[in-house]
Amino acid sequence: MPAPAVTRIHHFSPTVSDVEASARWYARVFGMDRVPVTFPHWGDEDGGYAVLLTDPNSGIAIGLHHHEANPGERFDERRTGFDHVAFQVADRAALDTWAAWLDEIGVAHSGVIDAAKPVPYSTIVFRDPDDIQLELFHMDS
Repeated sequence: MPAPAVTRIHHFSPTVSDVEASARWYARVFGMDRVPVTFPHWGDEDGGYAVLLTDPNSGIAIGLHHHEANPGERFDERRTGFDHVAFQVADRAALDTWAAWLDEIGVAHSGVIDAAKPVPYSTIVFRDPDDIQLELFHMDS
C-alpha cells in the first residue's frame, strides 16, 4: 500500500527567542498578516504560545512559538532537529525580484545561486533574526 498523499506544506513553526520581533520581521519579509489571537501550546500550558502569520495569496502560514523555558540560544542547523525551510517561487525571474526586495528591506542574503547539479535549480539563502536558514527556491523543469 502506498503512503497517503499530502497536498502542500500548510505551515512552518519555529521556536524563536523574541516572538514579537520575529513576528514583525516575518510579516515584513513575506508580507504576511498576523492573526489577531495567540494560540496556546498543547502540553506547555505553563508558558508557551504561538503567534500565527498567514499569506492570503498562497495560504502558507508561519507559527512563531514562544516558550518561557527557552534560554534564547541561537539556532544551529548542525544539531539534530531542523536544517532549513525552502519556499517555492513561480519561476527564476521571481528570485531576482526577491533579491531586490530583500536588498530594499535590508535583509542580508546569498544573492541568486544558479546550480546545475544534481538537478537544475536556483535559490536565495537568508536567515531570520534567530539565524534560522530560509530559502527561496525554484527548480527548472
